[in-house]
Amino acid sequence: MTGNNIEDTRYNNTEVDKISCLPENLIDLIFEKLPVQDAVRTRVLSKSWRYKWTKMSSVVLDKHFSEKFAKNEAFGHYGFFNISNQIFNFIKGPILKLHLHIPNMALDSFQEVDQWILSLSKAGVIRELVLTVLNQRYQLPCYFCCCLELRMLELENCIIKPPLDFQGFLYLENLCLRNIEFGTNLHGAIMNLPQLKMLKLVACTNVYNFKIKSTKLFWLVVLNCPDATLHQLVHSKCLGALCIAIGKPIQGVERANLASLLSNMPCLGDLIIDGYFLQFCIAENIPKWLPHPANCLEYLSLHNFKFGDLNQLQGVLCMLRNSPNLERLDFDNQGLQNEQLDVNPASTYLEASDCLDQNLNRLKTINIMHVERSRPVLVFIKLLLNHSPVLEKVSIRPSVTVDALEKYNFAKDVMQFPRASAKAVLFYLDP
Repeated sequence: MTGNNIEDTRYNNTEVDKISCLPENLIDLIFEKLPVQDAVRTRVLSKSWRYKWTKMSSVVLDKHFSEKFAKNEAFGHYGFFNISNQIFNFIKGPILKLHLHIPNMALDSFQEVDQWILSLSKAGVIRELVLTVLNQRYQLPCYFCCCLELRMLELENCIIKPPLDFQGFLYLENLCLRNIEFGTNLHGAIMNLPQLKMLKLVACTNVYNFKIKSTKLFWLVVLNCPDATLHQLVHSKCLGALCIAIGKPIQGVERANLASLLSNMPCLGDLIIDGYFLQFCIAENIPKWLPHPANCLEYLSLHNFKFGDLNQLQGVLCMLRNSPNLERLDFDNQGLQNEQLDVNPASTYLEASDCLDQNLNRLKTINIMHVERSRPVLVFIKLLLNHSPVLEKVSIRPSVTVDALEKYNFAKDVMQFPRASAKAVLFYLDP
């Protein structure tokens, strides 16, 4: 029996096709969940399914897809761009969701990617776009800004230079940018993102050119973007969660201010920062009380915090003093490079009777991870135990560099500290 006869026999099967009887919206949902290769394979199910995959509104050419075809070169018979072009050419309906992972391969240009984005901009209905480029940075074409229906946008390793008259994405709710270079042609223009609720910037450069207005922003993450300043990013009084890690000392950028930082975010509930950013925010004379306490702050997490640095200690104690509803406090120094510090000023400050002259009446959980036994660390832990009357759980994990004897002495010290809370349970964890 020939191949054609086999196909005819399959298509002439008179058994009830229960899947084909499903409502169109359920069939669309099935296609949305299938990998694109499997979606294309459905064309052999029956005549009625032969072209259903061409109406997919969700196209996911992700890392798994790209790695499968990248080994066949970019434009080989089964190469990444050749296969991707065939998929785009066959799809007839509007694409609402596109995930595109460009693998690391030799390319003279991004002409094909430009063409795909041009098609999306002309259709004007794309809601979700994830674009990851693994080789050289890809400069987004200006017509990318015509995708005005976007709700979710995630870009990696791109250059963004929007037209001067670009007003913004009016419906965008979720924006994630990794390793992005912002062009210098923005000239201080503010991009309007009125529906934006989540913004994440990771390892981006020229961030000072990226000025946005977003009154609904709730979650802001800024990681390893040393030229970013908060005042250019935060225009939202409803910001509820903020995560900022600089990763290294920075200079030549306008300093932030701890008092104005907290007063401009009255609804802030979760704050995650590193010691470098805390150092960046504190002035020479740190006030005991801030003009506006952080009444909504319930979770404070500090990474790479130097317990032996007097300025950082004064900064965190100022935050504790002005956060009356704080419930959880975390320190995690994993990856912190040891530096030779004179810890005597920090220890002397912590041992003063007025160092923390009030109780932390809501604090229930303390986690101190990857720390070494030192005088400032021990005195700080003792201070917290003495001023936390409703404390329930304390977890301490020493650094992996601490030897067995030092771990024993560390545990023996903290176990002997008095506790203001009779319910407080102390866990000493292995590195």
